This record gives sequence, structure tokens and C-alpha cells, in this order.
Amino acid sequence: MNDEDLAKDYLIAPDPSAVRLTRRVTGRDHDGNEATISVVEERPLTIYLNSREIVTAMTIGDYPEYLALGFLLNQGMLMPDDDVTGVQYDEELEVVVVRTAQETNHEEKLAKKTRTSGCAVGTVFGDMMEGLEGVELPNAQVRTSELYALAHKINRTPSLYLEAGAIHGTVLCQGNRPLVYMEDVGRHNAVDKIAGWMFQEGADAGDKVLYTTGRLTSEMVIKTAMMGIPVLASRSGFTAWGVEIAQQVGLTLIGRMRGQRFVCLSGEERLLRDIDPATVREEDKKHRRKGAPQ
Repeated sequence: MNDEDLAKDYLIAPDPSAVRLTRRVTGRDHDGNEATISVVEERPLTIYLNSREIVTAMTIGDYPEYLALGFLLNQGMLMPDDDVTGVQYDEELEVVVVRTAQETNHEEKLAKKTRTSGCAVGTVFGDMMEGLEGVELPNAQVRTSELYALAHKINRTPSLYLEAGAIHGTVLCQGNRPLVYMEDVGRHNAVDKIAGWMFQEGADAGDKVLYTTGRLTSEMVIKTAMMGIPVLASRSGFTAWGVEIAQQVGLTLIGRMRGQRFVCLSGEERLLRDIDPATVREEDKKHRRKGAPQ
């Protein structure tokens, strides 16, 4: 299958040709020659919960409704059983309003804040840890053959990650099939879009794997666990707190997954090693975007 045909297997796939998501910019390279490259757009999106302004996020601007829903869910400001009566996006004002049948208990948690696109920043709320209390992830086993197949498909899929860099990708997967591939300038935005899609579609989380290009930080682990997804895998590395939380909640955590190699720091007992890594193809260099976020 050609790389261009891979996107057909997804329910939602990246569209690197979308004009609104990138811009062509001309500069000079190290030799002084003119160089024109694609750079990712950033734009603000203000999220309201009913009449309360919650946050302004910097985002590439696609799937704003999913981003708003997922952000509120992953921050514990919207509960899975809340009756959402509408999600309205105003492109001109760059505003999304999420409405519920009744006022929630969470509108007053925030004063206005700006959620930046910086890899180390992101808006983190102290009560996210409280949201992990009582979380029970399914004791799901995962086959290494499926993990290798997922990584191979995802890393070959045409994306902004490969086209322009400076962006993170997160993919919801089932078995050896990637289902929904979201990208954004902040890895947390990409995860929130996945959460919003799952909420809207009523998708079951217990048989899913979340794959990301970003680091496996504490917030990434917390969000994955709160979404009910039992397996989190990444091309990148770990933070100590991320590993500790994964071990506490029973999340299978796999990082540094490139070609034949990976490291599992939580949930090793749930891995089914059903394939010899020596039989797995190494990554083609053209799928290792230089300068892509780690």
C-alpha cells in the first residue's frame, strides 16, 4: 500500500494539504540560499462552558468542537454523564461554547488563563490528580505485533508532522488499526481532540491504545487514564512522574518506540511478545522528520 493510501484506513486522518493549517514562508538556509518551507499556523481558540469563559488555547484550528469537549472532560470540568445540549463554534470570533442542560459545578474553577503551545507549559490543574481517584483501567493485554504494525502505519501516514514538523500527533487505535489521528501544536490539544471525539461518538475506551509522538509526561498519563484507555505508547521518552503514575493506575506505558526497539516501564506483564523484533523492519529515514517535536 502506498503511503498516500494509508489515510483511507482511518476514521479521521490528517490533511497536510489543508490550506488553513500551514503557510509557505521564505527565508535563507545555512548556505545563504533562498528556502521556502511550510510552517504550521497557530490561532487562539477561546472555550466557554455555558456562560463562563474557561481558557484560551493556541491551536492549529481544526476540530475545535472536539478540542473544547475533550479539554473540559480531561480537566474534570465536564463529567462523562453530563447532558451536553450543544457545542457551538464561531469561526469569526474563534470561540467554542459548550452548553449543558444544567449548570455544572466546575465553571468557577478557573479565572481566565491562556493555555500556551509550549511543550513544557500547558494548563495543568491541581485537581487532575484527584480525578484519578477510583480510576480502574481494564487489565488489557497488548500484542507486540500489533504495536509494531501500528507504529509502521502511523509513521508512514501523510501528516503535518512529516510535512512541516513543529507539531505533535496523537492516534486512537484498536488492535493493529489506527482509527483517529489528531495533530496540534501542543500534544495536550491533540489528546483533547481524541477525548472529544470519543465523547461525541460514545466510543468504548477499554480496548483502545493511544499512540503519541510526544513525551510521556505526568499530564499525558493522567489524561490517558482518565479517558479509560489502558495502553499509551510513544516514539519519545518518559518522565519519572509519568512512569510512577502509570504504575499506580495500571496503565501499560511504552516509549522510545522506533523501528524494532521500544522500552516498557509499566505493565510489562500485560505485553504479549508474539513477534521476534528482528523480523520488524527498521524505519525508513524519510519518515523520521528532522526537527519534529520529541
